[in-house]
Amino acid sequence: MTFAGLTRERVTELLARATEDELVEVADRVLADPALDDRAEFIVLTPPELGAISARVREPIAHDQFFLGDVLACRAEVSLAGERGWAIRLGDERAATLAAAICDAALHADRPAAPLVLDLCVRVEERLRTEDRDEWARIAPTTVRFEEL
Repeated sequence: MTFAGLTRERVTELLARATEDELVEVADRVLADPALDDRAEFIVLTPPELGAISARVREPIAHDQFFLGDVLACRAEVSLAGERGWAIRLGDERAATLAAAICDAALHADRPAAPLVLDLCVRVEERLRTEDRDEWARIAPTTVRFEEL
C-alpha cells in the first residue's frame, strides 16, 4: 500500500524522524475530527513503553553487518476507527511516539486528517534531504581524491 508514493515502511520511518511538536500538532488535529464523535473509536492498545533494541549496521565497503549495541526506543500502538497504528522511535519521547502511532492510524484509516499526515511526511522527507545535502557539502572538502596511474 502506498500513500502519495510513500510506502507504509517509509511513512513509519518519516514519522520516527519528525519532531515531537510536529507530531503532537497533527495528532491533536486527528483526534479533534468531529467524525470521531464516539471516543470508543480511539483506543490505546499499547501505551508508550520504553525498551532496548539491538542496533545493527552495515559496513559500507564490504557490506558486512555487525551488532553496534543496544539503543533506547519507545513504541506504541493505537486503534483509530478500527485501523491499527503503530510507531517506534529512538529515545524516550513517549508523547511523540503515541502521536506518531495516531498519525499512522489516521493515514491508514483514511481519516479526514490523513492529508495532514502526508504533508508532515513530505516536510520531514524534504528536511532530511536538506540535512543530508548540507552534511555532504560540509564534509566534501575533506574528501581524499587519488589519481590513477
